[in-house]
Amino acid sequence: MLESIRSMAIYQELKGGLAEKNTLPGLGLPRAARLPLSAALYQDLNRPLLLLTDRSDRTLTMLDELKFWAPQIPISIFPEPNPMFYEPAGWGSTTRRDRLQVLSTLSVYHMLGAPKPALPPLMIAPLRAVMNRTMPRRDFLKASRSVRRGQEIAPENLQHQWIEIGYQPSDTVVESGQFSRRGGLLDIWPAAEPYPVRLDFFGDEVETLRRFDPATQRTVENLERLLVTPARECLPGLLKNVANAGDELAEFYLALAHPTPATLLDYLPQQAMILIDDLDRLQTAALEIEEQAVKTRQESIQEGILAPDFPVPYLSWSELRDMLDSHPWLELGRATAPENSAFSQVFDPGPRFGGRLKPLMEYIGERCRAGDQVVVVSRQVSRLLELWDEQQCQPADGHPIEFREGSLTEGWILTLADGSKRLLLTDSEIFGWERPRPRVQRRTAAEAPEALYADLKPGDWVVHMDYGIGRFRGLVRRTLEGVEREFLFLEYDNSEQVYVPVHQADRLTRYIGPDNDEPTPTRLGTPEWANARQKASEAAQEVARELLELYARRQTVQGKAFSADAPWQYELEASFPYVETRDQLRAMGEVKRDMESPRPMDRLLCGDVGYGKTEVALRA
Repeated sequence: MLESIRSMAIYQELKGGLAEKNTLPGLGLPRAARLPLSAALYQDLNRPLLLLTDRSDRTLTMLDELKFWAPQIPISIFPEPNPMFYEPAGWGSTTRRDRLQVLSTLSVYHMLGAPKPALPPLMIAPLRAVMNRTMPRRDFLKASRSVRRGQEIAPENLQHQWIEIGYQPSDTVVESGQFSRRGGLLDIWPAAEPYPVRLDFFGDEVETLRRFDPATQRTVENLERLLVTPARECLPGLLKNVANAGDELAEFYLALAHPTPATLLDYLPQQAMILIDDLDRLQTAALEIEEQAVKTRQESIQEGILAPDFPVPYLSWSELRDMLDSHPWLELGRATAPENSAFSQVFDPGPRFGGRLKPLMEYIGERCRAGDQVVVVSRQVSRLLELWDEQQCQPADGHPIEFREGSLTEGWILTLADGSKRLLLTDSEIFGWERPRPRVQRRTAAEAPEALYADLKPGDWVVHMDYGIGRFRGLVRRTLEGVEREFLFLEYDNSEQVYVPVHQADRLTRYIGPDNDEPTPTRLGTPEWANARQKASEAAQEVARELLELYARRQTVQGKAFSADAPWQYELEASFPYVETRDQLRAMGEVKRDMESPRPMDRLLCGDVGYGKTEVALRA
């Protein structure tokens, strides 16, 4: 389909026009055709691209569908902060990280000698994210720090620098924006890096630089140079005189810390291109956001929450519109497009079948015999393929019908210059369903091996598999056979001490008792702990015997074995207006296997509110 778009003369004219002018008239494209054309432009122009849209939900949809059209493209989202303007609340670590990754990626285009990305970035941003002020580009570049292999610098100096630009010291680096030190090792997870980086020092010399997997601690890649960009959009050192400006609320005072207004657009390199989803929708959304912000400001000043001279934390639509004109931009929608624009003439909406599959197959057969190319993108591919195989229709031009698993908002009919057509049919045309709304993917922090003991504090009660119950007294260093190592220091009855090597931390767990009473520490050198383990083992075996007897009796009971899924079941499931999570899919598969078995089901389904338990039950 992308090749068909590229082959059009009007596309070639557009590509040539973009190389010569900053701004061209709008294209007047239907929404369904905007993302495939954007993917084609990104690949052909080979320059940074910013897709600007009006709402966050549209941003997520664009991200999901662009991955379908061009899965190899490196796509990132520049998210809007969770709080509204003038709302004193934290942004959240995920929002900070995603925004800083985009700013860091763009900042290297303004650094002399900095290596540029192998592929130019493709960014998607909702309007409010771009309206929101950020750190001026000059301050961001000034705050960025570069470290090279072989460089002479004291680890203490690096730590001080990193704290100044927003990094948090931690016992173990498990997420972006943290650093930790252990002897001659410095770990840091820069905002723009996919993995943390370990600096190994020999004295004050950086001997090695390497990316590593935080879960396995294994080296991913050796580096010659590391760029450490700021970990916050508001540098903490600039808020020392601002009351209530803690770490969580730092971004609320961003306009105070950085008086010069700046947005994402200031970071775009000269060769970057902005694609606007729909200019009218953008303006409407901006005016609504400004109206809400003015109302919130007035209420906050009246309630004494906000000072009357508090700076405006966003750029108005008029200011943003002026900034847009300083960059090459192109509207994909109709606001600036001429009437009956060339692109609006070649893209037409597809026919609607409302779930009537027989007329659908007849229509596809007609199009095949006419020599048109047809692509069907659906969540019901297996069912549609069965029906199509029954048609036994051979395309006139030898191009087979292409069925692809996927979910797109809508399809279209593209008419080429020779009169032939390219048809994209989706679930919207076939069944009349809306595209499933993408869920925000939660990205959990990696769990490093140190996490086994990182949350232990001196004085906590712990249980060692071999020694029993004692108190954790901290992490200490001891020299054995001329080698200095780290140990977990445990204290038992009569102040007896045990030093556990950190690589054996998996033999240690936090003590969890039946009540709030403190336990009695184990006396070392006695059979006390062995006896306790023996009693616990015998009790566990007794419970296990009871469970085995219970489940053995259950195995002899006959229940109803339900039949496997039928086409109606597939159609019901495809109407689910969300993309299933991995946990949902696993639970559904297990429940169905239980129900198709002649043994009665014995299963407990657990999950947080809003994470799809009802959907699992409905399908069952």
